[in-house]
Amino acid sequence: MTATATNRRDLGLLLLRLGTGGVLAAHGAQKLFGWFGGHGLEGTGQFMESVGYAPGKASATMAGLAEAGGGTLLALGLATPAAGAAAVGAMAGASAVHMPNGFFAAEGGYEHAASLGLAAAGLAITGPGRYSLDHALGHVVDRGWMVPAAMGVTAAATAVVIGMRARRVHHKEEPEQEPLFED
Repeated sequence: MTATATNRRDLGLLLLRLGTGGVLAAHGAQKLFGWFGGHGLEGTGQFMESVGYAPGKASATMAGLAEAGGGTLLALGLATPAAGAAAVGAMAGASAVHMPNGFFAAEGGYEHAASLGLAAAGLAITGPGRYSLDHALGHVVDRGWMVPAAMGVTAAATAVVIGMRARRVHHKEEPEQEPLFED
């Protein structure tokens, strides 16, 4: 790669990290602190409970931390594998909520969450580039083995959380059945 191509690649990764990380951090701040028109932990917790993530306040806290923390770390290019994996998990959880509405965000679909999750996954796999704290620190928290480890742990945890939510939602949708025989 020529110096120009390397600089372009690193500048592109910086822009992708700042954009993706910034959006994720802002969404997390909405959940955690009520900033940017968000509802804070109380309101977000009630929403999380209503869509099957229980307990709601704990779910809101975890989603907010994954988004705000993962997004901030992505933007900085620090601990990129873990930051990207945290964001992927949060966006998988959000996608599960929006999936019944179809793909497009205009109809309440999962388009936005999926796009953020895929961008975060791409950054975790590709790495942060030279214009990052990971690069400045010698990649001590951005080793090759950390990508599959972070993604594997996140995939397992996310599968459990989304599976528990699916059971709650399915159970809530089942109508109460009358007993066949009265005592």
